[in-house]
Amino acid sequence: MSTLSLRLPDSLHQEVKSLARKEGMSINQFISSAVAEKMSALLTESYLKERALKGSKSAFLKVMSKVPDVEPDERDKL
Repeated sequence: MSTLSLRLPDSLHQEVKSLARKEGMSINQFISSAVAEKMSALLTESYLKERALKGSKSAFLKVMSKVPDVEPDERDKL
């Protein structure tokens, strides 16, 4: 495990401290979790962009043409 010295504005530090307490975790755990969530979002975005570049509109339309053209079940309607 690595140690990281982090400078936060006092107002942000107080909010982090308060939220961590409400969540029942340490400030370190809270910040680690927040960093992991942000990384996950960014990595997912990159992954989806890469996958999109590999996509094929014609292959998508071919697959979609196999879907029956029927009204959705009443429970599935918005």
